Amino acid sequence: MKSFKSLIKLIILFLVLVPGLASAQLNGSYILSGQVKDDHGQPLIGTTVSIKGTDNRTSTDSTGKFSLTTQAKFPYTLVFSAVGYHSQEFTIRSANSNVNVQLTTQSLLINEVVVTASRREEKLLKSPVAIEKLSITALKQSPGPSFYDALENVKGVQMTTTSITLKVPNTRGFNSPNNFRFMQLVDGVDMQSATLGVPLGNAIGPTELDIASLEITPGAAAALYGTNAINGLSNLFTKDPFKTQGLSFYHRTGVNHVDNIGVNASTINETAIRFAKAWNDKFAFKVNASYLTGTDWQSNTRLDQNPGNLKTANPAYPELTGANNAAYDGWNKYGDDALAGSNTVSIKGIVVDGVARPNLTVARTGYNEVDLVDPKVTNLKLDGTVAYKFNPDLQLSYTYRYGRMDGVFQRGNKISLNGATVQNHKLELKGKEFLVRAYESIENTGNSFNVKPLADNLDLNHASNSAWGTTYKNALTAYGNANGGLTSANLAAATQAARAAADAGRVEPGTPAFDALRKQIIGINNWDIKSSLIPDAPETGGAALVQKSHLYNAEAQYDLSDRIKFVDLLVGADVRVYSITPDGNNFVDFTRSIADRNKPLADGSFGDNVIYKKYGAFAQATKTFFDEKLKLFGSLRYDYNPYFDPKFTPRLAAVYSPNVNHNFRFTFQNGYRFPSLFEALSYVNNGRVKRVGSLEFINDGLGYLNNSYTQQSVTAFNAAVKAQSTTGDDATALANRSLLQVANLPKARPEQITSFEVGYKGVLFDNKVFLDIDAYANRYNGFLGQVQVFVPNGATVGSDAAVLAMLDINRDPTTATANNAASQGQSRYRVYTNAKNIYNNYGSSAGLSWNFYQRYTVSGNVSFNKLKAQKASDIFVTGFNTPEWSGNFSFGNREVVKNFGFNVVYKWQQSYLWESPLVTGRVPAVGTLDAQVTLRVPVYYATFKIGASNVFNKRYIQYAGGPTIGGIYYASVTLDGLLSGK
Repeated sequence: MKSFKSLIKLIILFLVLVPGLASAQLNGSYILSGQVKDDHGQPLIGTTVSIKGTDNRTSTDSTGKFSLTTQAKFPYTLVFSAVGYHSQEFTIRSANSNVNVQLTTQSLLINEVVVTASRREEKLLKSPVAIEKLSITALKQSPGPSFYDALENVKGVQMTTTSITLKVPNTRGFNSPNNFRFMQLVDGVDMQSATLGVPLGNAIGPTELDIASLEITPGAAAALYGTNAINGLSNLFTKDPFKTQGLSFYHRTGVNHVDNIGVNASTINETAIRFAKAWNDKFAFKVNASYLTGTDWQSNTRLDQNPGNLKTANPAYPELTGANNAAYDGWNKYGDDALAGSNTVSIKGIVVDGVARPNLTVARTGYNEVDLVDPKVTNLKLDGTVAYKFNPDLQLSYTYRYGRMDGVFQRGNKISLNGATVQNHKLELKGKEFLVRAYESIENTGNSFNVKPLADNLDLNHASNSAWGTTYKNALTAYGNANGGLTSANLAAATQAARAAADAGRVEPGTPAFDALRKQIIGINNWDIKSSLIPDAPETGGAALVQKSHLYNAEAQYDLSDRIKFVDLLVGADVRVYSITPDGNNFVDFTRSIADRNKPLADGSFGDNVIYKKYGAFAQATKTFFDEKLKLFGSLRYDYNPYFDPKFTPRLAAVYSPNVNHNFRFTFQNGYRFPSLFEALSYVNNGRVKRVGSLEFINDGLGYLNNSYTQQSVTAFNAAVKAQSTTGDDATALANRSLLQVANLPKARPEQITSFEVGYKGVLFDNKVFLDIDAYANRYNGFLGQVQVFVPNGATVGSDAAVLAMLDINRDPTTATANNAASQGQSRYRVYTNAKNIYNNYGSSAGLSWNFYQRYTVSGNVSFNKLKAQKASDIFVTGFNTPEWSGNFSFGNREVVKNFGFNVVYKWQQSYLWESPLVTGRVPAVGTLDAQVTLRVPVYYATFKIGASNVFNKRYIQYAGGPTIGGIYYASVTLDGLLSGK
């Protein structure tokens, strides 16, 4: 840590000294200004104005005006370009030239520039990898209620909405709500939350008013951006306060839940303001603020993921199926975790129609998510930037960003965020050839909580599993005695009566007692459940999520292209350090003993901070041949994490352009992903199942790596014992010992991807049609995921004692009986580790845009993604979680008549299987329609927009266990460019 602080000091010293060494202002500078309009005479916002042959450029403000500081000698040429318009050149012969330019419409811009693909400016058509760019114009034309919804329309992007305030994009398979494989950047700052382990791009990112453009790279980008970018990357750029000045205001009011299902129709309100000002093209600042309130989507799917025919349920009880399933495990219900083997009781001695039956597995009743989580959400975002130009090519800036959010997201369990905050401090020095950036992210989860331990402890406060099971069995027996015995005809009614008796006195949602106990549990920072199986457990366990962390990142890159003549060369390096405050539930001080890790010290802390860090460096060379028709790319990245061996990540690419309109690309790249912070160092103390990180030393004293059985085999073992014996005796258990499989988990290593990609980008038919096609094949080695294993306490796998310890956890763990020997029971761990199989997936996507008449444009895209089937099962389910086919179609005109436009988008995806440790199930196919109309009133700097997302309010889910999403109907007004001339 000391060495890192020293490095930060050196960077700050560098940031201070370099400007002092640079010339404050070149002699002979002057400011050139003018205005750009469209072919209707309206101001063109965001037009790029550059001096031909140089990097000196600016863009027009909301009134179409621009100013450019230069020392260029006369005459020289200005180049004007804007998305959707023909480029135009204008010769400047003196400082008094009157620069008023009018651009004419064209459907597509051949010279569109992107940065993300190669970390430097290049033409979109000649990018070495698949890349999409959403300009400010495209974002404004999106019919979605927020700019982030526009991502769903991008070719190959799959969106996972966990909450109104949390949306997580993914590309090319292996999707999850806390996507560790897709990186989100905002002006170069990583938006991945350190301790929560979820991307927060739309929750703490820029406001609607400050977005300049958004670039998305589907597929591996690790060769240039390092870990966490092996599936893709989004890069969001905000507006430059030197180029876009003035006061802007935005307000949107919408309504959702219009069908009044679950909650009544509710409003969503968002207000944003931006102000930017520059003086003499030397000093500038901007400030942004936005605030959103609304009623969240609710997760209330009542499907059962543990039907009666499964081994984890009761296949020997055909009477107890469907609504009568005693081992019901609902999608959005917690505390009834029968599928995972938790929160169940085993009822012995069941006699039906005079015949003894195997043990009956009964799940605790639990609580629905909608009764545990408050649907009201807010999102506050603030940011400010100050910037100083020492000369036109050297700028120093500081940015502060603050986000406060509510909402729900899914990790291993559902997490309800309440007042969680993230702060960013960024210092950046940017020159013509170099960039140095350092930033810090500070995270605090506020009053957030974990939904599962809340449900567990609500139930366990009423009665322990043992006591609840005894009441259940007594009531079941009493029902049989009162009705001439248990029969096939009355068994379902008997189990319902037994559950009602066992639940009698339990706090119920909607009562003051429930609200008081819920509040009490949420305030306790200890997820241990109230159970005799856990020594020293508190009287009532808690559910509070108390996580605090700091992320420190420093990076630099230098473009040596002007200094090395035979090749264009870009080099860079970065360092990142995480510092986590132990909380006793998610992260612990591993220097403390196992018994003390979850216990607070006298000062209330849980020990010393946990440190996790990595270092990286890269070099990229490019070279053109044959009059720039062939461009070759080669890059190599080095990454080092002290817990793993160093890794080298190469990328090779070629772009062949027989002419400016047609471009073919071929790319090979490798990528590594070190385990994320949560995957590496978590130590989640969550009742009966402890989730542990992948680092090997965490296993010391616990034994889950080499002294455990797989969950699947333990489930099969217990099912066989139940089927063969009505008492579950030792002899039956030992006779089935061959069903138990030793896990033998491997030592964790970085996940590796090898990717091949081919593609074509071209403009056809007099620049009216744009076609973009790509195909890829990926190979994953060492795929990182979670596996649950069972460790026999005080015994070695293979021994009789270990076999007996795997019997149902609800047997008495310490006392011998007539049929069972004494046992110390079992401990359960969900371990982050590497898959044993190698996984291959492949796919393709195609997008087409056609400007068929005047400004009318139709566009569409389709994506195909497929996981190759495995011959052998793995130690865990990887969860491809991606539809094979998806796509969208849009039709619009940004100006049907003067200042009036519209856009309509239809989105569709195929049904697919979603697999996760929390919920596994089928996601139905869905098709939705979005639409908007826009009216500009330039004289008042105003834009009015009315639209709807999911026009027909078709209720659907995007992932199993996720919220049900309906329509949002909204109206918004934007005032842009006020005071821009003052």
